[in-house]
Amino acid sequence: MEKLLEQPFFFENFRSIIPQKGASQHFSFTPARIGFFKFIFVFLFGLSVLPANAQYYYGDKNMSLGLTFNPNIGWLSYEDRDTYHPSAKIGYSYGLLADLGFARNYFFSTGLFINTLYSGAYGAYPGDDILMEKVYRLQYAEVPLTIKLKTNQGYRGRFYGQFGLTAGVKVSGKERYEGNPNYTPIAGDDVFRLGLQIGTGAEWRLAGNLSAQTGITYNNGFTRTMSAGSPRLSYLSFNIGLLF
Repeated sequence: MEKLLEQPFFFENFRSIIPQKGASQHFSFTPARIGFFKFIFVFLFGLSVLPANAQYYYGDKNMSLGLTFNPNIGWLSYEDRDTYHPSAKIGYSYGLLADLGFARNYFFSTGLFINTLYSGAYGAYPGDDILMEKVYRLQYAEVPLTIKLKTNQGYRGRFYGQFGLTAGVKVSGKERYEGNPNYTPIAGDDVFRLGLQIGTGAEWRLAGNLSAQTGITYNNGFTRTMSAGSPRLSYLSFNIGLLF
């Protein structure tokens, strides 16, 4: 590199790329500039294809797609615990899972899930004279944006840890009083939900490229769910799936 810098043609070509003081600011594609942009293009292209050409050992897969069903337990978190008393309820989610590898044991894990979360809270709600429990049913279309770290593939399978974010858009928001089977729309529920997700589990080899996935995930919501009491919705899910 030092010998290259000592060559006069290096500085002459570099000066020809950058407009000099007093020179016309009209941009033109000189041979030196064309060569410079060619170098940048080849360099960036090489970086982009490097992970795709990485060496994987026998039995490792760079990408996995699967279907999953996840029972969950959801609850609301209020800052005013004297006015609202939350209770946990059982819900579920299902959808498509995708693990995209960018190194041997490191994966970007995403997908598309329909997540139905139930929760409840006792409180004095506007227009009510007595304390009653309301049951909430909130449904989101969620996309996880997480990093999944997997151990080396063993004879029976391998373990993984997962951390990242989930982004959700509300599909439906309903509420009802405990003992009343009829749901009504929630007034003032928010459209978007963001959560911080952490989990762990295992992939069990069944046959060929087919594996079963089991795990547990905690998702901590950090955006407001609705205007009444301004609660945040979190959940704990138990993950069951098939990877192909």
